[in-house]
Amino acid sequence: MEVQVIKSNRKTVAIQINADLTVTMRVPRRATKRDIQKILKEKEGWILKHLEEMKKQQEAYEASAPEPLTKEEIKALADKALAYIPKRVEYFSKLVGVNYGRITIRNQKTRWGSCSSRGNLNFNCLLMLTTQEAIDYVVVHELCHRKQMNHSKAFWSEVEKILPDYKTQVKWLREEGYQIMRRNQS
Repeated sequence: MEVQVIKSNRKTVAIQINADLTVTMRVPRRATKRDIQKILKEKEGWILKHLEEMKKQQEAYEASAPEPLTKEEIKALADKALAYIPKRVEYFSKLVGVNYGRITIRNQKTRWGSCSSRGNLNFNCLLMLTTQEAIDYVVVHELCHRKQMNHSKAFWSEVEKILPDYKTQVKWLREEGYQIMRRNQS
């Protein structure tokens, strides 16, 4: 298994399974090779399970590959997202009780959204191909990062306060969203 290790100014470890079936591990700068090997050993089962899931998803996708999106379709989705998502951010920011910086709509291949340490929010234009509930979940997820810049229990508790059934959307995005993301792989 190929693992790319990226050291940065972070406090926690993050492991990501990439579409090309490689593994990216983000670690604090102070992490030693021994620390990294220990974590990989501890997480080996999780990594192998998710690699297998990714392989199955890719096989299913290849069996029924949707048409790739054209540049015009992506532009139309971005325009639609720019008109819709900021309104949802404004609405949910009041419920979460946070402020935010700039909102950017992007055409991303692996992420639905992100939140910078400065409070800037990025959203994938492909969200417009999902459900309103999925969009709301991604918006709330990113806004909750304004309170917790991690995925701790405290973070998920913040998400659950606003969207008690958020796990349904996480599952939908994991299972159905994969097909949408694959339309953007051209």
